[in-house]
Amino acid sequence: MVEIRKMNIKSYNDLQEHLKSSNRAFLLLYKAGSEQSNCALNNLKEIGLDEVLIADVKEVRDIHGKYGITTVPALLTFEGPELRNIYKGCQDKSYLESVLKNEVFNAASNVAEDKPRKRVTVFSTPTCPWCTRMKDHLKKNNIRFRDVDVSVDQNAANDMVSRSGQRGVPQIDINGTMIVGFDQNRIDQLLDIK
Repeated sequence: MVEIRKMNIKSYNDLQEHLKSSNRAFLLLYKAGSEQSNCALNNLKEIGLDEVLIADVKEVRDIHGKYGITTVPALLTFEGPELRNIYKGCQDKSYLESVLKNEVFNAASNVAEDKPRKRVTVFSTPTCPWCTRMKDHLKKNNIRFRDVDVSVDQNAANDMVSRSGQRGVPQIDINGTMIVGFDQNRIDQLLDIK
């Protein structure tokens, strides 16, 4: 097992200071002593992630509210100061390794891109097969997105319904345009997927 360098974050302001000087960062929000949190940290060690920011929600109480996190562990990925994705729970090591390598690849390739990147948020639930298909489609096409689990985040669910008028998932917000359901043609059109 590779030893990762852990940097304890003490507050939201401390996190923002660190993000100012970083192109890419990973923050694990966890609860010390929790089996799921220990599992998440061990998986990060095993996949060879060299540095991870950590914040124990027992001690740091102002970060998870800023990002709508209601359960831990949660791994937040950042590009500069901007939140890219949230991975909740103790993810399977192979899944975690593939998404993090994809995030590193996207961050590196985005440096050379001329066109601005689109803001993409997927509203989903863990039991929704169409949600999984939508997210797999985005990953396959190297589209970065924020995944919001509306089954555990009532504020996000209310926001989704107020914006689209619909309760069903999946829904996707692409630069403020809401699409209900996995309408692949419309998504591809808005994201310039060929």
